[in-house]
Amino acid sequence: MLNDSLLALANLLTSALTAITGVGGGMILIGLMPFFVPAAAIVPVHGVTQLVSNATRAWFGRDALDFTYFWQFLAGSLTGLLVFGVLVRFIHLELIPLFIGIYILLITWSNTFNRVIRRFESFFLVGFAQTGLGVFVGTPGPLNIAMLNKYYDDNNVVVTTGALMMTVVHTAKLIVYVAMGFVFADYWQLLVMMVIMATVGSWLGIRLRHKIRLDWLEKILPYLLTLIALKLIVDIARRYFF
Repeated sequence: MLNDSLLALANLLTSALTAITGVGGGMILIGLMPFFVPAAAIVPVHGVTQLVSNATRAWFGRDALDFTYFWQFLAGSLTGLLVFGVLVRFIHLELIPLFIGIYILLITWSNTFNRVIRRFESFFLVGFAQTGLGVFVGTPGPLNIAMLNKYYDDNNVVVTTGALMMTVVHTAKLIVYVAMGFVFADYWQLLVMMVIMATVGSWLGIRLRHKIRLDWLEKILPYLLTLIALKLIVDIARRYFF
């Protein structure tokens, strides 16, 4: 129960963070989850909480929603669901924390990796890529936010429309894990706590968005994510190679 409470508190804080800035919270949360839940449960449990977090963020900020690019993103995400939903069945789920750690390091520090990822210059391809990454490493990164920032000057539109797009991604991710037989009922107490905290975090973040600045967090976030990623990689290495 203590572990569940701590993880739910982390979800509250990361949900609020994402509601304020549009990025960062989901990656911090997925990096922390291997310390609290079994490897096979990380992506599906994270998917439920991020689905709620993004759906509530989109709902609370619905006046700022813009659907101009959403339908392209949706089509790409559904295509990604079909492709990566098959591929993930060939992955050893116990290694997911390793994939998460490597992915965090690449997206945080590798300019080459980010240049390759950012070549997805259509919302169809972004939806496809983010769904694929979401299925394998839980959090697909801020690709859609980066593109939305090119088209909108209003941060409210970017954050809210981005949240709607990520609602699609996390829904697709959950469909994959339901099809694979993951039993969500085994984690119902944790999920209830996480859903409540995700909702509260979204509500809180929306109201704080115009009142506080988190520029300082942008400076320390890469180092925080790096520490989390290295811990995940070292733990897997010790388990399998030493």
